[in-house]
Amino acid sequence: MLSFDNTRIAFRIKSDKDLKRAYNLFKLISCPLLVKIGNPIIRFATVFRLPIGWIIKPTAYRQFVGGETLESCKPVVEKLFSANVYSILDYSVEGKERDKTIERTLNETIRSIINAGQHTGIPFAVFKPTAFGNSRALEILSQESMPDKRAVLEGQKFRDRINLLCSTAYDNDVSILIDAEDSFYQNFIDMVVIEMMEKYNRSKAIVYNTYQMYRVDRLNIFKNDVKKARNKGFYLGAKFVRGAYMEKERKRARKLKYKDPIHPDKKSTDRNYNIALKLSVENIDIVSVFNGTHNEFSSMYLVELMKEKGIEAGDKRLWFSQLYGMSDHISFNLAEYGYNVAKYVPYGPIRHVLPYLMRRIEENTSVKGQTGRELSFLKKEIIRRSQKDFN
Repeated sequence: MLSFDNTRIAFRIKSDKDLKRAYNLFKLISCPLLVKIGNPIIRFATVFRLPIGWIIKPTAYRQFVGGETLESCKPVVEKLFSANVYSILDYSVEGKERDKTIERTLNETIRSIINAGQHTGIPFAVFKPTAFGNSRALEILSQESMPDKRAVLEGQKFRDRINLLCSTAYDNDVSILIDAEDSFYQNFIDMVVIEMMEKYNRSKAIVYNTYQMYRVDRLNIFKNDVKKARNKGFYLGAKFVRGAYMEKERKRARKLKYKDPIHPDKKSTDRNYNIALKLSVENIDIVSVFNGTHNEFSSMYLVELMKEKGIEAGDKRLWFSQLYGMSDHISFNLAEYGYNVAKYVPYGPIRHVLPYLMRRIEENTSVKGQTGRELSFLKKEIIRRSQKDFN
């Protein structure tokens, strides 16, 4: 019977040394004061290009990042795949707005798509849309007012870049996940992504949009997208997450005096998230699901919905996903029972992925119970192995 408590399965690809290293890291992360002091120091070192790789690479980088290049991620991909866990290689360099920098990121993302098409263990590619557009233009185009000529021009450049990425995914038969952004950018991104779905999702879901379910409007937007897909005859790729920018969104809403776009409490977010999963399974003939969560209930809830509908565990229209280095108790136990599981595996040079690493560290410190869960499962497995060796 499927259970997320089986640590033997959860950490089957980790050596004793890996387990202890992970335990020590999460122990450090569990100290809010240490994180509060450490992050400004890391930011300072990043700005002034001070050598901090010697301390970051064997600790947080090793835990949460696959490698510096696509090629260097190969051992991680193979190790995960040995336990029937797939990988999604995410080029986690923060977006810059100069065309030359955007082109570099575009070329690397195309490389990652082609690479995915050549590896059975990499079923998806992924990108962050703000890496390919001018943020001010995306904000203007997401409003209802008439945009200026420069915003329209930048919007077309953004649309062309997204189309290139989606067409490359289509040509290589790789599904592509388009990450969600701040609410003030998202309307235009949604519009472009639906255009891409209409164009490339004619026989199956290639293009996936991301729905941040902590937003009060996302459930209705998802419902409307299901109707569009049915009416226009395309497949809807839906990646569900709870959300990543809550404090930033609320701060901006207070400052500019508009209604907070985020649910008032976690209970409301959880409710809408699980309703969206249920609606997806009810419309599985046209909806493909990517369940991106570290939440145990939502993971098990989708399992139960699949059973009720008579959907096989390995049905490629339904995927579960967690970040690399986190929630292995969910990922590996689901994979053991034949469910499709893919780890988000970021990659990139240490200096460029530091913002990603800081978010992971802050998330593990601030999200209630996250670090405690990681520590309890790691400790349980360390004890289990020591008792086994003793016996």
